[in-house]
Amino acid sequence: MDADVEQAVASADPAQIIAAAVQRGMQLATAESLTGGLLVSRLVDVPGASRAVAGGAVCYSYAAKTRLLGVPAGLLERDGAVNGRVAELMAQGALHLYGADLAVSTTGVAGPGPDDRGVPAGRVHLGIATADGARSCDVYLAGNRAAVRVQAVAAALNLLADHLL
Repeated sequence: MDADVEQAVASADPAQIIAAAVQRGMQLATAESLTGGLLVSRLVDVPGASRAVAGGAVCYSYAAKTRLLGVPAGLLERDGAVNGRVAELMAQGALHLYGADLAVSTTGVAGPGPDDRGVPAGRVHLGIATADGARSCDVYLAGNRAAVRVQAVAAALNLLADHLL
């Protein structure tokens, strides 16, 4: 990965996220589609991450989102995977799958062009879930496929930091 891609979006420090989760006795989980495991990888790069990271699910297909995370198949068929509701359900699914306290999800279109439904490249939805519920936010990211994925990870780390720091 080139340096320009890595510096496209500043992200919260994963070590600070892990430290805050450990201090609070919290377990974290991820549910990733667009980012394909890059997010949980950034978290587990931190020494001692096993004290705070319960696990990460990479669910690229509709079937995996349904089987592993409980996202209704009908919703995916009707609305596709790139929307806020699916991001919320993915985060809730990871929360339950891993028995975590806080979960974050990523779904979107990395490019190079729009998906089959016409959702443009760079459109990303992030979900965050706790026992109290879930919410989502959407971001629009620029750049090539690699840049969009790295920036989506940065945005998800920032979302975790917002809840922990």
